[in-house]
Amino acid sequence: MTTTRTTRMAFVAVTTLFLAWGFITSLLDPLVAAVKGVFTLTDLQAQLSASAFFLAYGLVSLPAAVLVSRRRPVPAILIALTMMVGGCLVMLAAANLAIYALVLAGLFLLASGITILQVAANPLAAALGEQRLSHFRLTLAQAFNSFGTFVGPYLGAALFLEGLETKDGAAVSAAARAQALVGIDRAFFWIAGLIVLLLAFFFAARKRVEAAAPVLPAHGSGGVGAMLRDATSSRWAMIGAGAIFLYVGAEVSIGTQMAFFLNSDAIWGASQAPAAFAPLAHFLQLDATPGVSLQEAGRAVSLYWGGAMVGRIIGAALLSRVNAARLLMTVTAIAAAMCLFVAFVGGPVAGFVALAIGLVNAVMFPIIFTLTLERSTASAEATSGLLCTAIVGGAALPPLVGAVSGSVGYATALVVPAACYAALSLFAAAARRAPVHQIATGNSAH
Repeated sequence: MTTTRTTRMAFVAVTTLFLAWGFITSLLDPLVAAVKGVFTLTDLQAQLSASAFFLAYGLVSLPAAVLVSRRRPVPAILIALTMMVGGCLVMLAAANLAIYALVLAGLFLLASGITILQVAANPLAAALGEQRLSHFRLTLAQAFNSFGTFVGPYLGAALFLEGLETKDGAAVSAAARAQALVGIDRAFFWIAGLIVLLLAFFFAARKRVEAAAPVLPAHGSGGVGAMLRDATSSRWAMIGAGAIFLYVGAEVSIGTQMAFFLNSDAIWGASQAPAAFAPLAHFLQLDATPGVSLQEAGRAVSLYWGGAMVGRIIGAALLSRVNAARLLMTVTAIAAAMCLFVAFVGGPVAGFVALAIGLVNAVMFPIIFTLTLERSTASAEATSGLLCTAIVGGAALPPLVGAVSGSVGYATALVVPAACYAALSLFAAAARRAPVHQIATGNSAH
């Protein structure tokens, strides 16, 4: 009984980390819209904010896996939270000096800390309990992550986007620019304080988490090269990494483009469709001006991530009864169809469809992650490190989607994530036929 209670409390402590990095990551969506107006950027240049953030996954994940293997998960998590505080401080400097290069540097450092958290916490959440419920636990933890992503864009829109417009020909006033920079400064000041509190909380809970971990990673002598060789020795680790690359790239591309997409005249920018639904109009805080402003569209991005939160709660319940690979096949096919509807049908109804993509996105990451861990012949640390490296898809695909949207429009650009979701359906089909083994930490489970 004591062991079960300790495991549950350890899972609660780890889950707080999912909530924190979800909140911080989702601030990126309104931030991309804000920097485009503040620094007078093109769509492609603004999407470099997403690239700077997610580039950290490509560069830091395998060193993070080595850190977790040598130092164990809990010390690695404490180091990660300290790095995140440092990233917030750089963002404060960027806002006060109004230097876009510093924004990119701050986002990279912040994301480096989050990368270490992901490498340590994802397999830890999956392992804290019975193997058969690993999909359920990681999906449940991701539901709390989604609560953070629901709150983040709404708060970010209020702080960053007041008075800003980024449509062609729209001018950004000095007052609106200054207010956006103050909002960025204020947001990251409070985030730094909250991370310090989280650091203190997790430090206090560290012994409980260490006691509940079923098998602690060995203090290996290998470095990044050895970790990379371990990870790439497994065909399924490589396949899973490709799937994570496509999923994160698609999800982030849609999220960071969503405010621009909804604000465009072809969707809601000149439409009264959202005002016809009183709860939605109240949530977006629509004013008397016809159409949806950039700030109102920024608030709507919360619904995209809120759908993921609801979907993960539903998914956590389904995954205790439904085959994970089959569920992944279903939701990826639906997501591809929704993207194609937005791209080729369009109109105000496409705005509602685009927001609903978050609902079907919900279970993709945790299912891909655990399907891969169960099929990889590399160690959990190496596999997790490679999978988190593949989150660099969030750096690679948004600029591509930004370039496409600059040429053919925001709606048509969704053909890129549609292709990603179609490929993920093939991954799920292959996973259904592949052999499964016990998730192991430390040495490889060949």
